[in-house]
Amino acid sequence: MARYFIELAYNGADFHGWQRQLNAVSVQQTLEQVLTTLFQEKIVVTGAGRTDTGVHASYFVAHFYAEAFPFESSTLIKKANSLLPAGIAVYSFTKVADDAHARFDATSRTYEYHLVLRKNPFLDGLTHRPWFVPDFEYMNLAAEKLKNYDDFTSFARLHGGNKTNFCKITEAYWEKREDRYVFTISADRFLRNMVRAVVGTLLEVGRKKISVDDFCEIIAARDRNGAGTSAPPQALFLTHIQYPETVFQRTI
Repeated sequence: MARYFIELAYNGADFHGWQRQLNAVSVQQTLEQVLTTLFQEKIVVTGAGRTDTGVHASYFVAHFYAEAFPFESSTLIKKANSLLPAGIAVYSFTKVADDAHARFDATSRTYEYHLVLRKNPFLDGLTHRPWFVPDFEYMNLAAEKLKNYDDFTSFARLHGGNKTNFCKITEAYWEKREDRYVFTISADRFLRNMVRAVVGTLLEVGRKKISVDDFCEIIAARDRNGAGTSAPPQALFLTHIQYPETVFQRTI
């Protein structure tokens, strides 16, 4: 029995999030079904976290145990991708130490939220277009304030079951990339719905409905009812997960 890390990406449009569910199709369930077929044994996959319905991951990591590796790594990748739906792509399998953990060994995670200011049929389903033109400089003043706090109850899903609402944010900023505006945020951990709630509240700052000081007061209040409406899920991407160099030991 050995433990393996798997690197993958997925478009969340056709899935009800990462986590396995009883009456809905999830990324985790779909991946487990394909790996169980290929390994000819029941495979249970543990992800680095969980994304909500409609949210994407351009980079994701999960781990699983298996009795034996059935093919060469390159062959397994090809076979897995041929069986997986178009919305999921596998990039690597890596044998790791028995105590390596895709979730608990991660030291940071990065999300991006993508906005467009005009209709673009080629970005439909991957971006959000607000009905107003936000003041991105003003939103960046507010985003910078996120680094001054560690309790983000105001942006946590109500009754989300979090053991703690403490996070350490290391990056939070908006930037223009060609025809879109991207919000990047990195932290040691994120709460359920947190990034979308942050973006939704920053957009309230961007249209001058609330000030930067109001934004800070919302965080300090630790009350989800004071924050803005969560931004739509289709524009949110998990883009990076950081691990210590020792975690990825060797490629099969």
